[in-house]
Amino acid sequence: MAETVRIASYSPELSRKGPGLLLRDILKSEDEQIAAFISVVAELSPDILLLTGFDYDAGNVALRALAEHLAEAGADYPHLFSLRPNSGMATKLDMDGNGRTGEPRDAQGYGRFSGHGGMALLSRFPVIEEEVRDFSALLWKDLPGARLPATGGVPFPSEEALAIQRLSSTGHWVVPVRGPGRAALSLLAMSATPPVFDGPEDRNGLRNADETRLWQVFLDGGLGAPVPQEGFVILGNMNLDPSDGDGRREAIAALLADPRLQDPQPASPGARAAADPVHTGDPGLDTAEWTPAAKGGTGNLRVDYVLPSVDLEVVKSGVHWPEDERAQELARKASRHRMVWVDIRIP
Repeated sequence: MAETVRIASYSPELSRKGPGLLLRDILKSEDEQIAAFISVVAELSPDILLLTGFDYDAGNVALRALAEHLAEAGADYPHLFSLRPNSGMATKLDMDGNGRTGEPRDAQGYGRFSGHGGMALLSRFPVIEEEVRDFSALLWKDLPGARLPATGGVPFPSEEALAIQRLSSTGHWVVPVRGPGRAALSLLAMSATPPVFDGPEDRNGLRNADETRLWQVFLDGGLGAPVPQEGFVILGNMNLDPSDGDGRREAIAALLADPRLQDPQPASPGARAAADPVHTGDPGLDTAEWTPAAKGGTGNLRVDYVLPSVDLEVVKSGVHWPEDERAQELARKASRHRMVWVDIRIP
């Protein structure tokens, strides 16, 4: 009998300014943001939940502590998975071209410390860890069709930097889970750099676009790794809206139009009610609440995605952006991002 599985991506901004501080805040059970996050997860109760912007530690101690609190709230995740991210991974080189080294932007991905703002997967289904594929070490220059930054025809910030620069600012994982009714469901998880905070070389914009494009290269067989023919879901924080905001929007538009994928277009009435008047995209699809464009910000954008392969039957989808004022305040306290979820029926 077919079973419906809820898959979600959420960027809860559970990241702190130093190693161990997130674990401290989880264990103290006094942090209002963490409490709000737990309430949101317990309410939506996804079966598979990807977190982006979650501090990594070698033993997944913080993740296990968080899972214990979630279980107490009724959201039990017996299967946890995480890998060391590129964020905060030191390079000893000037990676952003400002003439200094040892700063957060000189890591492989922005980070104050190793593991800052990583990714984590919580699942009610077993993770097939021996079949996980991690593309996080792929050098940017080695991605087929890579567009590397340059100024005046000179590699930016230097040939030495681009020689070691990984494409993934956080990570790109293929994580098979043993879902109900089929051998495996492959989760293609990622979290991309914001396409801003750079100069005319557009280093972050180009990198963000190639991070988004990596999955199409992978599905085309361009990374030399086995490709799932069915039963996969691309999910994560792409930090890119197809209609509004900064960045090379054609990259996410191409992914959304890929015939191997379906875009359920998860929406919410809360986001539609908070529409930015200068934006051209459907405001109901937005997943992040940022400073309005009228006040000098980017405005609300669609940056978090759950994109099932075409063979999976989508039953329902949504973004947790409630209209009710109290519920909206709780969601806002948890994160500037909102959880995006898709229910699929697995035969």
